[in-house]
Amino acid sequence: MLEQIFGSPAFNYLPRAMTAANMRQEVISNNIANVNTPNFRKSTVNFEDMLAREIYGEESNKKLKMVRTRENHLPAEPKKYHAEPTIVQDTTNIMRVDHNNVDIDMEMATLTKNNLYYNAVATKFGGYVNQLKNAITSGN
Repeated sequence: MLEQIFGSPAFNYLPRAMTAANMRQEVISNNIANVNTPNFRKSTVNFEDMLAREIYGEESNKKLKMVRTRENHLPAEPKKYHAEPTIVQDTTNIMRVDHNNVDIDMEMATLTKNNLYYNAVATKFGGYVNQLKNAITSGN
């Protein structure tokens, strides 16, 4: 029973999404703090694309599905990929003379977007935990 609860997608994906949003908040704050630092390169957090690859598989629409036709064949399921948020330094777009690529307007917009994302994920996860709590306590 506990395996079903803790193995559910809500307990699997939502906490990692909140961790990614928290990490993104720190990275954006660092970018904003260094907006006037010469030669500073902004960083970003990659998570959502990796999570989609974990859930749906890599290019699942372009590859044929593997089929197990006999018991002695190897299992058709590939090794599970576990997406974790990663920080990546952005070395593209150098817009300024001091070779700093932080655009304060873009960072502020990304900060707002990340705040909305975190609140949505936290609300969803809180609702799931509340449903579990109600299911557990409804028998009393």
